[in-house]
Amino acid sequence: MRNATKHAVDVGKRSESSLAHKLSAKTPFLSLKLYVVIGICVGCLIVTVLLILLCFRSNRNSRKRRMRVKHCSGSTPMISEEIIEMKGSDRRENDEIFYEEEKEKKKTEEKGFNSEDSAGKVIDIGNGSSGSKISGGSQTSSSAVSVEVPDLGWGRWYTLKELEIATDRFSDGNVIGEGGYGVVYRGILPDNSVIAVKNLLNKKGQAEKEFKVEVEAIGKVKHKNLVGLIGYCAEGAQRMLVFEYVENGNLEQWLHGDVGPVSPLTWDIRMKIAVGTAKGLAYLHEGLEPKVVHRDIKSSNILLDKKWNPKVSDFGLAKLLGSDASYVTTRVMGTFGCVAPEYASTGMLNEGSDVYSFGVLLMEIISGRSPVDYARPAGEVNLVDWFRGMVAGRRGEEVVDPLIEVQPTSRALKRVLLVCLRCIDLDANKRPKMGQVVHMLEADEFPFRAESRLAVRGNIPLPPRAGPTVINSIPFPTKTTER
Repeated sequence: MRNATKHAVDVGKRSESSLAHKLSAKTPFLSLKLYVVIGICVGCLIVTVLLILLCFRSNRNSRKRRMRVKHCSGSTPMISEEIIEMKGSDRRENDEIFYEEEKEKKKTEEKGFNSEDSAGKVIDIGNGSSGSKISGGSQTSSSAVSVEVPDLGWGRWYTLKELEIATDRFSDGNVIGEGGYGVVYRGILPDNSVIAVKNLLNKKGQAEKEFKVEVEAIGKVKHKNLVGLIGYCAEGAQRMLVFEYVENGNLEQWLHGDVGPVSPLTWDIRMKIAVGTAKGLAYLHEGLEPKVVHRDIKSSNILLDKKWNPKVSDFGLAKLLGSDASYVTTRVMGTFGCVAPEYASTGMLNEGSDVYSFGVLLMEIISGRSPVDYARPAGEVNLVDWFRGMVAGRRGEEVVDPLIEVQPTSRALKRVLLVCLRCIDLDANKRPKMGQVVHMLEADEFPFRAESRLAVRGNIPLPPRAGPTVINSIPFPTKTTER
């Protein structure tokens, strides 16, 4: 027994010494010992595993960061790449389910629910689509999934179903405006707030272009004289813009519609509309970087609220102009009779083009005439030519709309006529900035107060006191000829 134990111990010692001998033996790799080579291999393996884990984690973090930027940045998302178009059959089935839910909600509301009970809640959209908090609150659906829409900084992302519900499936009875680029519908959200939904017509990709232009131009703009963009909808090929609802129609309807023998637009109201519009344009030109050139200023694009406050709308043709550029060359777009002559002939666009269009709009406000009216005699078809001729013939008082019951004072009329003539100056460099136009319209004594100071600022030679004042080579009565 003792011999067997001794033999086992001897064998163990021999194996240990042989293993130690093998590990300490030199290898062909740089004559390093075997245990050193094994250590190097194990170290390399550990480093490789750590590098793989580190790369995987960093890749995952960067993917999360990209998703966060997509959903939370204030810039316009690339809608066409991020939204999956629903199949027609799926959309119909989902719509039917959603409308059934809406009917059930209306029934429960009639039984005793009111808007106060639901204040501050989250809108729930059926079929798992997202909703968001809206001021004033909204009703909830028991079968819906409530997911808060990410705040994009300038508006809210509406689903197509929400807007279909709001506009009663875009019924003809809710149409409040129609143009070459789309149809505008009146809609009511679940919180009873009223909106205007502009459904862009997709002619050769025009909907996508106008969608991006309007979002870029006024997505983050807030001004009391500019219509507010509340949100948007982009599903499949559908492109819609959601604006604040302005309840009193547009200026064109009040100027040229059937308003009876006396227009509700008094002289003071018309001046309020002119000044407000000028302030909105001045903000676009002088308060933003890059500046925004509207390119389609006309009476139908001036919306009015119940207090006759104007709001400039329809930025589908707008162009952005950086501070380092004096103009941008583009295809001529706009409304015939309102487009600046230099832009129409060269395609060179800057804020001076908007100033000219505003001058035409101001003439339209004063006279109640359309910029181009083929129903009138040959010499009166074009408003600008007729207006210039009337003022040149010292018949300025005859250009005032006869539907105005109380005519303006001679001094107030002269001030506004002078602003018109300066805005439509054929030399674009001599036209005033919109900020200057605001000051001229708001100055009670303009142009007679501080004549010398104004002349020095604008490099305008003072007229002789005994003779007529000449503006743009057009005789204009001075104070001495005032009756």
